[in-house]
Amino acid sequence: MNAANLQIEGLLMAVAAVNRCLVTKDILSRDEIERALAQAEAAITGDDRAIEDLTPANRDAVAFPIRLLRAANARDAAADFASLTRSVGQNKGRYNDQQ
Repeated sequence: MNAANLQIEGLLMAVAAVNRCLVTKDILSRDEIERALAQAEAAITGDDRAIEDLTPANRDAVAFPIRLLRAANARDAAADFASLTRSVGQNKGRYNDQQ
């Protein structure tokens, strides 16, 4: 596997752990984290991005980190990277410009 992919995997799992800590310490709620991540995902996958001629696969690549963090936020306990990526793949929808 590419070393950059491993670094991104580590970074995502670290951010997921920080998010869990924020919830545990009652600094942020899961709902607040979900809203922030949903807004970020909407900003990068919305119709404004479609004009950049990104393919659906490229939009999925850009959205993947946010989707993984959303999946981790929805879990009661820490999950491994493989199960989170599987969840992202199973739950992603289609874009407005896809048939």
